[in-house]
Amino acid sequence: MAQRNTWQRDRVRTALADAQGFVSAQDLHATLRDENTGIGLATVYRALATLAAGGEADQLQSPEGEAIYRACSSEGHHHHLICRNCGTTVEIKATDVEEWAQRTAAAHGFTRAEHVVDIFGLCAACTAAGAAER
Repeated sequence: MAQRNTWQRDRVRTALADAQGFVSAQDLHATLRDENTGIGLATVYRALATLAAGGEADQLQSPEGEAIYRACSSEGHHHHLICRNCGTTVEIKATDVEEWAQRTAAAHGFTRAEHVVDIFGLCAACTAAGAAER
């Protein structure tokens, strides 16, 4: 059964597209609250889950374990490089990771293996800024 599109989901979709990098549901809700949209936190969570399930948003866990989201700009399976400082995100294809995941699963008798790989670090700009402060 297809989900009907609502103005709330459309507004969450737009706010997510306007956000810089990955954001939490709470951060997105705060933005919507500041804009007096009247959209509740539970609605934001539901909309983000629907967008992620439909491939319109990337969802991953931050190093702290919080679910964070970003409007998806790539089709199909991909991975991310994410700056822990500024949130800059680069979508990458990782052929080596794909091959490793399939080999590892097969070596242990697993089939239909799926995986999530996201790399958190510091982007070149944040690294240079940090190096300049020392």
